[in-house]
Amino acid sequence: MDIGAHHPTRADGRDAARLARELYGLEAQAGPLPSEYDDNFRLDLPDGTARVLKVMHPMRDAGFVDMQCAALRALAERDPALPVPRVVPGRDGRPWATTALADGAPRLVWMLSHLEGRPIAAVRPVTPALLEELGGALARLDLALAGFSHASARRELKWDFARAGWIRDHLGLIADPRRRALVESVLARYDAEVAPALPRLRRSVVYADANEHNVLARVERGRPPRLAGLIDFGDMVETVTVAEAAVAAAYASFGAADPLAAVRPLVAGYHRVLPLLEEELALLDALVRTRLAVSVVNSAARAAAEPDDPYLAVSEAPAWAALEAFDKVPARLAHYAHRDACGLPPVPHGPAVERWLRAAAGSFAPVLDRDLRAGPVAVLDLSVGSRMLGADPAELETPRLSETIAKAMKDAGAAVGVGRYDEARAIYATGAFAAGGSPVAERRTVHLGVDLSVPPGSAVRAPLDGTVHTVADNAAPKDYGPLVILRHAVPSGEEFFTLYGHLDPDSVAGLGPGAPVKAGQAFAAVGAPPRNGDWWPHVHVQIVLDLLGLDEDFPGVAAPGRRSLWTGLSPDPNLVLGIPADRFPQAEPAKAETLAARRRLLGPNLSVSYREPLKIVRGWMQYLYDETGRAYLDAYNNVPLVGHSHPRVVRAVQEQTALLNTNTRYLHDNLVRYAGRLAALMPAPLRVCYVLNSASEANELALRLARAHTGGEDVVVLESAYHGHTTGLVDISPYKFAGPGGRGRKPWVHVAPLPDDYRGPFRRGDPGAGLKYAAPIRGLAAEARARGGLAAFIAESLPSVGGQIVLPPGYLTEAYRLVREAGGVCVADEVQVGFGRLGTHFWGFETQGVVPDVVVLGKPIGNGFPLAAVVTTEEIAASFDNGMEFFSTFGGNPVACAAGLAVLDVVREERLQERALRVGGRLAAGLRRLAGRHPVIGDVRGSGLFLGLELVRDRRTLEPAGDEAAYAVERLRELGVLAGTDGPFHNVIKIRPPLCFSESDADLFVTALDTVLAEDPVRAPGRPT
Repeated sequence: MDIGAHHPTRADGRDAARLARELYGLEAQAGPLPSEYDDNFRLDLPDGTARVLKVMHPMRDAGFVDMQCAALRALAERDPALPVPRVVPGRDGRPWATTALADGAPRLVWMLSHLEGRPIAAVRPVTPALLEELGGALARLDLALAGFSHASARRELKWDFARAGWIRDHLGLIADPRRRALVESVLARYDAEVAPALPRLRRSVVYADANEHNVLARVERGRPPRLAGLIDFGDMVETVTVAEAAVAAAYASFGAADPLAAVRPLVAGYHRVLPLLEEELALLDALVRTRLAVSVVNSAARAAAEPDDPYLAVSEAPAWAALEAFDKVPARLAHYAHRDACGLPPVPHGPAVERWLRAAAGSFAPVLDRDLRAGPVAVLDLSVGSRMLGADPAELETPRLSETIAKAMKDAGAAVGVGRYDEARAIYATGAFAAGGSPVAERRTVHLGVDLSVPPGSAVRAPLDGTVHTVADNAAPKDYGPLVILRHAVPSGEEFFTLYGHLDPDSVAGLGPGAPVKAGQAFAAVGAPPRNGDWWPHVHVQIVLDLLGLDEDFPGVAAPGRRSLWTGLSPDPNLVLGIPADRFPQAEPAKAETLAARRRLLGPNLSVSYREPLKIVRGWMQYLYDETGRAYLDAYNNVPLVGHSHPRVVRAVQEQTALLNTNTRYLHDNLVRYAGRLAALMPAPLRVCYVLNSASEANELALRLARAHTGGEDVVVLESAYHGHTTGLVDISPYKFAGPGGRGRKPWVHVAPLPDDYRGPFRRGDPGAGLKYAAPIRGLAAEARARGGLAAFIAESLPSVGGQIVLPPGYLTEAYRLVREAGGVCVADEVQVGFGRLGTHFWGFETQGVVPDVVVLGKPIGNGFPLAAVVTTEEIAASFDNGMEFFSTFGGNPVACAAGLAVLDVVREERLQERALRVGGRLAAGLRRLAGRHPVIGDVRGSGLFLGLELVRDRRTLEPAGDEAAYAVERLRELGVLAGTDGPFHNVIKIRPPLCFSESDADLFVTALDTVLAEDPVRAPGRPT
């Protein structure tokens, strides 16, 4: 029964408060809740709890309310943990009562417990995990209602799929002819597929209303949203059980550019708890589209009847958008995607075809004139992490790629090169393979065929009898070029296709659809670039179980996120090619295997970034690539100073390691050249260099130098400082010794306050902050003298682990004066900030106008090659020359020095310091604009491409937002941007990208961060909502 619209006489908050008092004995403040027909209220009680009061439309009958009460009681008994409301009985113990409002019409009134949570319509982001959780909860609900029956559940309901045809009489309300035709096409499919099958499907009472306003999520600081509950059981109906998943999937597709990706986790979650049957899965897509069609027609009908009610249009726009998005998806593809989500073979007849192909193995004709089963072949590594191809995109251009493949085949003595099936590749670089305009958006990378590399003109033969289905020329760059698709059938009748791409256009000119082709018949020839799609000479061979009506546009490359779906549609072509398995190298371990091996073989406190770790196999300049080819903008790693795999550095290392690598007991010009170049970049009197392997080794040496020169032992360090992982350096790193697992401060270590002019006692507007922060060093130095002498004050020129701190003006000048006055030496740890990163200066200490006694260099110095250095004065070096030999086995080796020299050349020739200043300024300005929109940003600080973004929960109290910062970097990673956190409270997002970072990269970072900071886990209040 459709009761039409709200009754003219509406209950208000005063009515609700009165009814709560009279019927339930509760004093409450009442506020209205949105509803389509009835009058619902939230009741806030004095004890802080809440209830929901429902005052029903006068046309509602008692059976309708009784059905819901009975169902909710059944759910409470059968699955008490299911997050659904509980019925609150009245003072008389009954679940509902009858009363009247001012118009005298009888109203049914009942009360429910209130579920804390936020409708997912108002939640950002709605994650796949949340939708999977929802699917599982709906399946649990249906299981708990199995066998439940109620007379009112068998009522006529416009939302019942069995009655969906009612919208046919209202299509005239859709003014747009295109949209009206879309709904008509959905109805036609409903008539042809759904209506005849409904009587055969299993039935039960279902909830059937998991829309975005009825599904509640729990939002907490720094945590992804979780399911909090399901409300509004007014659309419960006895119908086909699959309606539950179909209705929920329809709403899950709202706002999604890719509706199949949106509904996949929900379907998977439902199926995991309550498996969907074959015929249900076959109809699921049609049911989803039918629900959307009913929704848009219902909205049009209700808007015509009640044009002033905003609730009625709440789902109309997103429902139209979802229906139009589904219209772009082939119906069979949707069916296969749902099967794949459930862990089933995507194509129902696929297993039968594959069984026949395996059984017939060895009987197929060779595709080439050379028998791949017996002749020599070279299996080529064209994967994302291919060492044959390297990281430089220039190596993937057709001429150079052709040369590389030809050389690999020649070196292997093979006449045929084999490109592997189901291999993620970086060679698909054009826009046609991109899912969007962003360089970090998922791309299609997974190869769905086998490539057979042979000279142009080589004959291509049919492996088995068939008929020509398609002949086409996809002439766009990096497409198939000329291709042929053959249709085949197995003895039991199931058909499949073989696709051959990158052919010679002249060789297929006389071929047409319907022509028979016999096994072994040459029907085409291998093409040459650029007419073959502009690829190296090869034929792409692919098996297709269902062309989906796409024919020549059927993809040969799939997105990693849909890998199992598309490999299910296109099984391994080696089923017909027959290349022996032992010709293929062992596959690289999957990410899960690598992670398991790491946990098994390496120390457990060797940390790995992110909750979902990345397996990185390739790096190029400011981008890293995982094993699927997904690109990540690297705003995190300051080690590759001039860019990952910079060709200048790579070439320097390759050339020197091919010639000589030895130690410093022998003379070599690279060492003295490098020492000379470093010393020339330092102010006088810093002229003596020691070249080592790591910053930890360098900081250890700095301590030895200081102690040898001063005779003292004690060291002054800054709060939260980190200087390395050796035992001695842990002792001078409060970040370590005062943190988890630390053993506390040693007596010879003295900790000075961190000069944080945002969070500390002396703030940025105080012109004397630098002197005030330095003042405690006087007392610490005196303590050191009393113990036998101060050896050194060691500090990062801009503290990084401390939270990307920019020291207040004058701090180091005063600190160095006090240290030298006490007889100590001043050590500048430049490991994080040196080599032009700051933009304004080449070295961080220069920003303070000081000259240290010892400078420590590491991390970016070799662009990832193990290299570090200490630069000091001749006087200190002379003190260190005390008879004890200094030697580092690998320190200063020719290869490391070659890397270091190349880095210096690139920084100078590519003007990377200037670039850091320019791009860093743009990035900082963008971050400050975000601070105007997002209160969680407390401070933006730094210089050049050394930036920190401190997140706080309150700009007045500066309560650290550590959980929010952790959430932000995890979400940035999901969006393809890498960042990390630092600071004593882990609430500072650190931004330290390679210096090749560009203006567009800065804009991409700001845009991604803007998205993340607008999400609820960052904006959530203190208590869950």
